[in-house]
Amino acid sequence: MTREETLKEIREAREAGKRSLMCLRNAQATLNSAGNWGLVDMFGGNFLSGLMKHSKLSDANRQMEQARYALQRFQKELQDINVPGNFGVNVSDFLVFADFFFDGIIADWMVQSKIGDAKRQVNEAIERIEKVLGDLNMWERQIGGM
Repeated sequence: MTREETLKEIREAREAGKRSLMCLRNAQATLNSAGNWGLVDMFGGNFLSGLMKHSKLSDANRQMEQARYALQRFQKELQDINVPGNFGVNVSDFLVFADFFFDGIIADWMVQSKIGDAKRQVNEAIERIEKVLGDLNMWERQIGGM
């Protein structure tokens, strides 16, 4: 691969990584909001707070799917320049179902736990992508300065 081709591939990987970060940060903000609504729901909320929590969870699920697609593209771009990448994120639909139909403190706690797990996974993925992007920037400067 020529120097110019390598620089092009690095730029493509960096753009895919930035897109992944944007998707993950959107999901992160929505998960934070869902967690807040979940706390309201657990501590004296009503039907409306439960509905808001599930609306936010549904939004977060969509955003996580977008992030998953963006991460797959990022992985492909990294493979083009022989950089391994594995960024997996998952949200369980069953707990949303359980919380709606078995509304109680245990189901609420399980949903809050899953929201916390998803937030941790998103945060870890963001940190890894930021590190890879930093490495790509450094690599691009090294190659560009040859």
